[in-house]
Amino acid sequence: CLAALESDPTLAEMGKNLKEAMKMLEDSQRRTEEENGKKLISGDIPGPLQGRIQNIGEQGHMALLGHSLGAYISTLDKEKLRKLTTRILSDTILWLCRIFRYENGCAYFHEEEREGLAKICRLAIHSRYEDFVVDGFNVLYNKKPVIYLSAAARPGLGQYLCNQLGLPFPCLCRVPCNTMFGSQHQMDVAFLEKMIKDDIERGRLPLLLVANAGTAAVGHTDKIGRLKELCEQYGIWLHVEGVNLATLALGYVSSSVLAATKCDSMTMTPGPWLGLPAVPAVTLYKHDDPALTLVAGLTSNKPADKLRALPLWLSLQYLGLDGIVERIKHACQLSQRLQESLKKVNYIKILVEDELSSPVVVFRFFQELPDSDPVFKAVPVPTMTPSAVGRERHSCDALNRWLGEQLKQLVPASGLTVMDLEAEGTCVRFSPLMTAAVLGTRGEDVDQLVACIESKLPVLSSTLQLREEFKQEVEATAGLLYVDDPNWPGIGVVRYEHANDDKSSLKSDPEGEKIHAGLLKKLNELESDLTFKIGPEYKSMKSCLYVGMASEDMDVAELVETIAATAREIEENSRLLENMTEVVRKGIQEAQAELQKANEERLLEEGVLRQIPVVGSVLNWFSPVQALQKGRTFNLTAGSLESTEPIYVYKAQGAGVTPPPTPSGSRTKQRLPGQKPFKRSLRGSDALSETSSASHIEDLEKVERLSGGPEQITLEASSTEGHPGAPSPQHASRSEAFQKGAPHPEDDHPQVEGAESLR
Repeated sequence: CLAALESDPTLAEMGKNLKEAMKMLEDSQRRTEEENGKKLISGDIPGPLQGRIQNIGEQGHMALLGHSLGAYISTLDKEKLRKLTTRILSDTILWLCRIFRYENGCAYFHEEEREGLAKICRLAIHSRYEDFVVDGFNVLYNKKPVIYLSAAARPGLGQYLCNQLGLPFPCLCRVPCNTMFGSQHQMDVAFLEKMIKDDIERGRLPLLLVANAGTAAVGHTDKIGRLKELCEQYGIWLHVEGVNLATLALGYVSSSVLAATKCDSMTMTPGPWLGLPAVPAVTLYKHDDPALTLVAGLTSNKPADKLRALPLWLSLQYLGLDGIVERIKHACQLSQRLQESLKKVNYIKILVEDELSSPVVVFRFFQELPDSDPVFKAVPVPTMTPSAVGRERHSCDALNRWLGEQLKQLVPASGLTVMDLEAEGTCVRFSPLMTAAVLGTRGEDVDQLVACIESKLPVLSSTLQLREEFKQEVEATAGLLYVDDPNWPGIGVVRYEHANDDKSSLKSDPEGEKIHAGLLKKLNELESDLTFKIGPEYKSMKSCLYVGMASEDMDVAELVETIAATAREIEENSRLLENMTEVVRKGIQEAQAELQKANEERLLEEGVLRQIPVVGSVLNWFSPVQALQKGRTFNLTAGSLESTEPIYVYKAQGAGVTPPPTPSGSRTKQRLPGQKPFKRSLRGSDALSETSSASHIEDLEKVERLSGGPEQITLEASSTEGHPGAPSPQHASRSEAFQKGAPHPEDDHPQVEGAESLR
């Protein structure tokens, strides 16, 4: 690896130091320990970053070592520094051109991925406008340049080019993709040719065309061979970018990608492909005039600019050709493995089936389910209005978004991303070329991903079926309002309309928020399989209850009835508390008025003399006043104000009126032991838990027999009258009277003594 550094004594010394650094790196790599199932380097960075840096491997440390080594090399004298940087740069360019089949090319290394294309545009401008250096933008004004971008290009690319080049936005021309034939993510070549002819007729200059070898969204490759012929015909610079350029290093390459080797320039990102951190992107190009490349900024005489290639130079030597090919091949095999597995899974649509060589797999769950399967029935969507079609599209997008988030959590090593496409909607993308080398994705992870997809499909299908039933049940239930929120992936959204709810207002409702917060707490206490959350309606600021994904055995009627009964109970309790507060306030005011009146009457009874300090004491000593303590007590149950005189007389407080029962739901469903709420009570079904047995069914039958009501209990009690051991009616009446605290008829004691004895 270090033969290039051994040809000069100074360089040989530097090579020796590099060998020592590599030895230290290998020693540090051996001292690894396993923590939380992940291998972390023992010599990790101390401080807040310790334990948070991913395991980048030896090749990653080699790339990071290149940055430190570059700073060390920059301290050499100018002549030695020039020789070394030129050697490193030329070797790196030669290796990259040979690996990716780009003959006689030059390279520009840059940190920003789009920077290389901006430099290429400058080179194209200088090449096509000979007087640009002298006249500047006056030349461009007379004959405006045109840059053609595909409609499937990554977002923001055109705006970035105009900002970097100082060109107006009319210089950009967006080429649409195919609409009739071919992939909908490939550039329409026939329409592009028509646009080029129109621009030439208007006096414009077609300057540059940006083609895709793997679009940023779905990984489709344009017809680069046909585009190259069109560019040669009209003298347009052809630039290619995309993730599929990595397959040029493999033995077998598709013809569409292989045509990129004949283009004028291409931008590659070997860092993500090979799992190398802090490695610059590379733009390979072909041009014979070094003066124009220097003016465009593609070449530089500064050693610091040449040292940008050092991390990649070290990494390429460490991996070797076999290591580079093996990593790219492994990523392609992962995508092909997932694609072949998803073809066998029902209800999953793959968007790149026609491109077997694409290392990107994009799939989504679709709602048009076949009618042949009795479990998963299709949602009928014949003769639907555009608004209904839009709602179904948003609903399906919400389900796919939920599926993507679940898969990302369950299989984090897969590196999935959720994206929104204009034509297809929300999809899930698997691009191992950009993630597998960093995350360490293996074939077992792909198999686990497929298993997770299959396990989530029943929930998705049942949720899609139960949405209409949930809507009908809510609309048929008084007090509930169905909220149409297509962005929610659950079975639906519902709002409880209380008595003071202003339906015409879109502002927030504090009383409704309080009711929905209590409803959420009550539903979560039931410990069902459903997930609930509250939030504002997407059309207004009012609170709503969001019901999550559901399984096929969900009892929607019981769920809606429980929501309505619980919300009604919370509202009644809240209203009862408010009424009680008002009654207590009025009772206190009334009691104060009566106490003040009683105090005035007492003063009139006692007279004025008894109020004089000394005279009143003497008068009270000779003739004491026998006055009872009078007060007021407030009965919360009856809501009435009573005197406290009976309490002081009989030394006991009355029982008062029995409070009313707490309101509850109109129906309480008997559940088997181990059966969770909102499940259909199908005996022998999956609603039972693993610990359930046949005895649980017998217990449920006994409970049903015992729940015959008070009539059955009365009949059983009356049937014991003729029994020998039954007590006599007189004894029963006597016992009942004693339990109630009533005096016995034979007793001659007054009622007060009876109350005292009972006390």
